[in-house]
Amino acid sequence: MMHVNRRRFLETVAAGVGLFGLGGCTGLLLKKQPNILFIFADDMAFDTINAMGYTEVRTPNLDRLVRNGVTFTHAYNMGAWHGAVCVASRTMLNTGRFLWEAEALEDDLKSEQAGGRFWSQVMKRSGYETYMSGKWHVKGIDPNDIFDHVRDVRPGMPNQTPEGYNRPIEGQPDVWQPWDESTGGYWKGGTHWSVVLRNHAIDFLGRAKQSDHPFFMYLAFNAPHDPRQSPKEYVDQYPLDHVSVPKNFQPLYPDKEAIGCGEDLRDERLAPFPRTEYAVKVHRQEYYALITHTDAQIGKILDALEANGMADDTWIFFTADHGLAVGRHGLMGKQNMYDHSVRVPLMVVGPGVPRGVKIDAPVYLQDVMATTLELAGADKPDYVDFNSLLPLIAGEKKQNYDLIYGGYMDLQRMVCDGDFKLIYYPKIDKSILYDLKNDPLEMNDLADDPQYAAKVAEMKQKLARMEKELNDPLVEE
Repeated sequence: MMHVNRRRFLETVAAGVGLFGLGGCTGLLLKKQPNILFIFADDMAFDTINAMGYTEVRTPNLDRLVRNGVTFTHAYNMGAWHGAVCVASRTMLNTGRFLWEAEALEDDLKSEQAGGRFWSQVMKRSGYETYMSGKWHVKGIDPNDIFDHVRDVRPGMPNQTPEGYNRPIEGQPDVWQPWDESTGGYWKGGTHWSVVLRNHAIDFLGRAKQSDHPFFMYLAFNAPHDPRQSPKEYVDQYPLDHVSVPKNFQPLYPDKEAIGCGEDLRDERLAPFPRTEYAVKVHRQEYYALITHTDAQIGKILDALEANGMADDTWIFFTADHGLAVGRHGLMGKQNMYDHSVRVPLMVVGPGVPRGVKIDAPVYLQDVMATTLELAGADKPDYVDFNSLLPLIAGEKKQNYDLIYGGYMDLQRMVCDGDFKLIYYPKIDKSILYDLKNDPLEMNDLADDPQYAAKVAEMKQKLARMEKELNDPLVEE
């Protein structure tokens, strides 16, 4: 982990005479409450940012954020209680609750709204003008009831077509094309949804510069979730012969049925069983193209922020609700405990934030909520389980969590201590152990190696501890 000089960080942020205190970071003062720009992607894995060394994808504008701020290299989503992992991720993000507490709230989120406990409601009480656009997908809650301004509320995903599944098959015509506007999806309404979000975000920025209040913008792209549609010029940036097959590609994941990732799971039906290198390359081509298209829209939003003279007073957060397999380990979706599906990009840019710094301390993406509450000067409510990133950025703390936990329904569990990861499948009583330092692509299972028997036992104890601390329903069983 690269630490920031704490004194320099605090002095930079508090340049001038601070008038507004932040309770959680001792001595950190701001001249006024900063604007907050939160940009959220859907299905975007951690290894899709060019500036982080993943050079197969072009992300020039997200690279700007990496260069201009702090990147958390090991940001995780905690999991999900059903196949729509995005719902769990967004519920945790907006309520501040850990996984199983958030699940317990899902059927009673109206009470959370009535109690003013949603993220946007706390920001509004703290003096912020709040704006939301894009994908919401928090059960039973209308964003119009908890944000000041709302545009273009989108569903969990753009409509997919029957032709978008079980494709492509090598040697057969592929009737589905990313740029075919007649299939609807992102093209429904006549303008690509990512462009609509961009246009209306820029419109709000133009009006926000006249406001007496700081803004909190929640911009949630549906992209790069399937159907992975983008203009042909973006797909053409990724000729198929330049798209590589992942090193951890497998035709089939051996335990796919036992972990809920078989042919009954919608995400997994996108590509043929067994997976082929050709099909995976085409899906990755379309994935990369949509990421680059999204990146272009983000760039225009960042340009508008600067053009309106607000960049120096704005903290920018970029992350995603979870990752995606897209052919790795024989999987296509996000309903698994591998890093490609539980890890996401996470960049923070703001006044006084050091540039080009990477922090490898493990965090959860939902820590963004607690971070913005601290920036707003709001005391962290007792019900918020996640932790602010500011002490890590300032070098006041080395870590927010000593262990990272993951859970998916009653089918998968995971614990990671930074060096090793244990994945456990309860239905078949199977443990998998990876040495992440030496095997970051998670290709060499050590669980049955006698040399690692003690490590497996140690990691099982750590998992049991986390399950108990987090009120995991498996403990009750």
